[in-house]
Amino acid sequence: MAGIPHDHYEPGSKGEKWLHSRLPIVGLLYDTLMLPTPKNLNWMWIWGIVLTFCLALQIITGIVLAMHYTPHVDEAFASVEHIMRNVNGGHMLRYLHANGASLFFIAVYAHIFRGLYYGSYKAPREVTWIIGMLIYLLMMGTAFMGYVLPWGQMSFWGATVITGLFGAVPFIGDALQTLLLGGPAVDNATLNRFFSLHYLFPFLIAGLVIVHIWAFHTTGNNNPTGVEVRRTSKEDAEKDTVPFWPYFVIKDLFALAVILTVFFAVVGFMPNYLGHPDNYVEANPLATPAHIVPEWYFLPFYAILRAFTADVWVVQLVSFFTGGIIDAKFFGVLAMFGAILVMALAPWLDTSSIRSARYRPMLKLWFAILVFDFFFLMWLGAMPAAEPYASLSLIASAYWFAYFLIILPLLGVLEKPLPQPKTIEEDFNKAHAKNDKLQPGPAEVPAE
Repeated sequence: MAGIPHDHYEPGSKGEKWLHSRLPIVGLLYDTLMLPTPKNLNWMWIWGIVLTFCLALQIITGIVLAMHYTPHVDEAFASVEHIMRNVNGGHMLRYLHANGASLFFIAVYAHIFRGLYYGSYKAPREVTWIIGMLIYLLMMGTAFMGYVLPWGQMSFWGATVITGLFGAVPFIGDALQTLLLGGPAVDNATLNRFFSLHYLFPFLIAGLVIVHIWAFHTTGNNNPTGVEVRRTSKEDAEKDTVPFWPYFVIKDLFALAVILTVFFAVVGFMPNYLGHPDNYVEANPLATPAHIVPEWYFLPFYAILRAFTADVWVVQLVSFFTGGIIDAKFFGVLAMFGAILVMALAPWLDTSSIRSARYRPMLKLWFAILVFDFFFLMWLGAMPAAEPYASLSLIASAYWFAYFLIILPLLGVLEKPLPQPKTIEEDFNKAHAKNDKLQPGPAEVPAE
């Protein structure tokens, strides 16, 4: 597939030529900044810079926090209190790190749902989408292990519940759980393992982010119309695109400034709003909290995990045909990870030739229900595992899977899409003309 025609970096001075022939890093930065970008991108394309900021924030604050943290069950909780009370700026560093994780997940969920709405997963961007899903899985693992490190009540019991799920894997479950924990139960070896992996994973994420950016720089950005940039000539490409710098860099920086204003307001005035009070009580293996819940960004998948109990007919059927190998506990684990897997398989489950939901009226409706379903599952995940929440969780979980496995494939056959613009330039000019009509003309401006 031919790339989008654009001007590449040409070194000028002797020093630039010397460096470029040995390490073309300046050319790489130039090509990144001057990448031809579809000119009709809307405000949903600002989450990339937010995610980049969050990753940098988490790595920097995490490294500093690690200098003062002690990964030992007898000292971990006290070391966190030491950071909060005695380290210069320690409380701010910890609050930035903790709330930075929440901002990270807000941005990644907005990024994923934008991709689902505008069909950013469709060919030729399937690999970009899969890499994004791998980044998301690593984020979940990093966040889970980070939640254990303060060694509060919810840290300890959350780790106990989640790591217990690995024991449900047939044949190798016990060995896998022991390997993860470093012993028969959540203890000092577990804390050391989680601390090491929590420190390592962000750098793996950073590496995958580079590959992710490389992937969409190869295929080009998707855009709200889903129409590809014309590659027939440089002139046509220039009509559909503008350089990433300065147009979208300035737009992204403005959006980041607005989001950070809200973020720093939360960090400054309500830093514990998204935390759990039980995590300010030191871990006690002999006292189980009344209601064990993970962080808010895990709640939708936690609700799916709990939805499939031994009373559900699907679980009973699968258990019968597998001779009890897949019981209710393991089925719940499969459902939780399956909920992420079906998102990753969206490029192959969506049979429509139209990318953007902007021109798919039926998909718009089902997608709106999916977004509601996601937040509904989030709420259900925070509720007790009792009726009516159990039944509602099952219904919401069923819709999540139905959207990807049934609705997306069927809509490609049944749906009649609306007419698309032939080019990005046409869509941009149409929107620009509409905005011009909304602006007051000379005769409409009141005299002073």
